[in-house]
Amino acid sequence: MTEEPYIVFTANAFALLGLRALFFLVKGLLDELVYLSTGLALILAFIGVKLVLHWGHVSDDRVPEISTNLSLVVIAVVLTVTTIASLIKVRLDPTIRAHAGSLTADDPPDSERTS
Repeated sequence: MTEEPYIVFTANAFALLGLRALFFLVKGLLDELVYLSTGLALILAFIGVKLVLHWGHVSDDRVPEISTNLSLVVIAVVLTVTTIASLIKVRLDPTIRAHAGSLTADDPPDSERTS
């Protein structure tokens, strides 16, 4: 893009500062998104089906193909539903926290419960 060292340095510095603030915001929200793993698993399964159908459509025109717009709608709906469901679940039971790699919201172990 550019060979000006000042522009390169300031652009990288501002990008890192923005990512650092975003990291702490997302870190705080991730504990409350208990169904995020489930939503991401559904999205990955949908993308896998879309890729298989695309491969089949290239081989044979009778195989349906999922449009990009429909894909974006499905991804947005899944993320919205999992976010709302997670926030409702956490509001009903504040002791529940998301656990990395789990597909469902579980009660934290007794040592992690806050009184």
